[in-house]
Amino acid sequence: MSSAPVNQTRTAEFAVSGMTCASCVARVEKMLGRVPGVESVAVNLATEKATVHTNDAVTDQQLVAAITKAGYEAAKVEPDAPPVDAKTPQALDAELVAVVASALVTLPLLAPMFGAALSPWLQLALASIVQFGFGARFYVGGYRALRAFAGNMDLLVALGTSAAWALSVYQMFAHGGMPMHLFFEASAVVITLVRFGKWLETRAKRQTTDAIRALNALRPTTARVRDRANPSHESEIALADVRVGDIAIVRPGERVPVDGIVREGRTHVDESLITGESLPVAKEPGARATGGSINGEGVIAIETTAIGAETTLARIIRLVESAQAEKAPIQRLVDRVSAVFVPAILVIALITLAGWLLHGADAETAWLNAVAVLVIACPCALGLATPTAIMAGTGVAARHGILIKDAEALEQAHAISVVAFDKTGTLTVGQPSLVAFEAAPGFERAEALALAAAVQRMSEHPLAKAVVGFADSTPDIARYEATSAKAIAGRGAEAFIGARNVAIGSARWVEELHAAVPEALAVEARNLEAQGNTVSWLLDRADGKATVLALLAFGDTIKPTARAAIERLAQLGVKAALVTGDNAGSAQAVARALGIPSALVFSQTLPADKARVIAELKASNHGIVAMAGDGINDAPALAAADVGIAMGSGTDVAIEAAGITLMRGDPALVADAIDISRRTYRKIQQNLFWAFVYNLIGIPLAAFGMLDPMFAGAAMAFSSVSVVANALLLRRWRAQAGTEVPAERAGKPITRPA
Repeated sequence: MSSAPVNQTRTAEFAVSGMTCASCVARVEKMLGRVPGVESVAVNLATEKATVHTNDAVTDQQLVAAITKAGYEAAKVEPDAPPVDAKTPQALDAELVAVVASALVTLPLLAPMFGAALSPWLQLALASIVQFGFGARFYVGGYRALRAFAGNMDLLVALGTSAAWALSVYQMFAHGGMPMHLFFEASAVVITLVRFGKWLETRAKRQTTDAIRALNALRPTTARVRDRANPSHESEIALADVRVGDIAIVRPGERVPVDGIVREGRTHVDESLITGESLPVAKEPGARATGGSINGEGVIAIETTAIGAETTLARIIRLVESAQAEKAPIQRLVDRVSAVFVPAILVIALITLAGWLLHGADAETAWLNAVAVLVIACPCALGLATPTAIMAGTGVAARHGILIKDAEALEQAHAISVVAFDKTGTLTVGQPSLVAFEAAPGFERAEALALAAAVQRMSEHPLAKAVVGFADSTPDIARYEATSAKAIAGRGAEAFIGARNVAIGSARWVEELHAAVPEALAVEARNLEAQGNTVSWLLDRADGKATVLALLAFGDTIKPTARAAIERLAQLGVKAALVTGDNAGSAQAVARALGIPSALVFSQTLPADKARVIAELKASNHGIVAMAGDGINDAPALAAADVGIAMGSGTDVAIEAAGITLMRGDPALVADAIDISRRTYRKIQQNLFWAFVYNLIGIPLAAFGMLDPMFAGAAMAFSSVSVVANALLLRRWRAQAGTEVPAERAGKPITRPA
């Protein structure tokens, strides 16, 4: 019997036009949520996009139809397509022209307020141009909302200004067109101010997406590729036509078009807009190159390893867009309020009208106060408070090499109280180095080091490279040539240097060869091993005997910024823990060097054990627990933590499991990630506070006749602009772990540092 096919979850994104406030967002989400098969919906007012998670049985046409039924227009956004800015500079300029024209037509209507006479018929003509010409957009938006049995900002503005305009028309005809004080200026000024406020708001919102536009600008459109059939021939082709394995040639000052491995040439590359690293990075054969970075002084040939959506730059853009599209948990409160906001305001406006009439006020006063309630209550600020702060925060973080995958990780990170660090590759370099080299009594250290390097020079083993690197960096060390070099499985390696048989091996091999270890070296070896280092021995195997010539100790080097990273976390009130699979001696040695308390050191932990340690930390009243790691073995712990922080220098598995990715393997960025999260969350709180307070104060003032409709319109426009402007202050944030390179450096050649 065959089983029914299982529907797969997919994500679809749509550009939604016509949304003006938080109530619009709630309406679109509600209609999309009613489509069978839709699992979750997130609509972002700031980006004017809807992100829908559905099973694959739901079609895009069904989702577009749902958005249309809600009263808005929708268009599918294709995955990895360059974003189309709904408000281009040209569109903003056209909007500003309309605002200025509306203001010029409105200006004469203010003359009666200053004692000047103006014909009621001229007032009617001018006010009608503003009301039904420049204010047409509010009628269109309001009609769509009514058609969908919903309310939005456009409906409130249309109702309020229409009421003021109609009252003035009624008074004018009731008095036979005689000169008198009318209220045409109230409706015209409100429309002009609201349009001006929306222009300012859109202009400011556009700045919150600067990070995405800057990242997209890094994508070259062409690549110079070496012909596979004729390597001496190069041709420039569209980037979409480049294939994995192609050799791309990058000249000085050009942008690297693909992700790949440098095969020829040496240079320095500016990766600042991708990793946040301010200094040029040296590249030589075997080094990785990232598409979008800028080549320095040399010509290099790069073998393509990733194209299209799989490139580092494409993944970065997806992560940032995903973070800006998703909602923070705090936004759910706003959504609940917004769902009932407009209907509640309509009721309050009716109560205001009835209340003033019942208390003996004339119809004119009652009408204007009801209009003021409608105008001031537009919930734009509520809808923009959270997404603009998230967009600004994630954008500036991305410019400094901190990629925040979703809004929930951003919100949780502000409350982190403990960060559990993996050791190897996170706090340490992750590559073995020669940390100690001691010659046996009576033997020259320089001579012993030269012999050790000669034995290891032909080996690709990491420990062999550490010996050769140490010797090459030590001055006045002779260079010997070894012959008949061979590896001894599980023991070490040996070679002939001249007629001398020299070996490097483990303690086990020393015992098997019955070589006597000098007491001083034996004591030193025990101390080094207690610190977690690996000890090897240099032996002379002359005449069938083995004599110890020197001790070699290998260890992992602590990253230069690790100590400062732990200290910075302490300044932020965050504890640091160490969770590693290494032995206790190695773990405690690193912890002592970095100032991590021994009680928060967990050694010899398997991947499953790391996840258990995270669970224990979470259960020990430590609050929000983060895990920072870089390896496949860290993935379970990254997923188990409240916030997973992956080093970008690590594995793809670790990066996928984490909520935050650091594009540089610098542990100091962990503190920066927490800092920008706290600042962003503070901006969200500030924005929501002012948005709520503005309505709590403004609506009663309008209802009690203490706020003119014109001032209500100005206050409403100001509230939205102030919320966005407050969020944009986050763009001034700077990471302490590195210095951002100014955007104007992009595209310019860089020179090799002296």
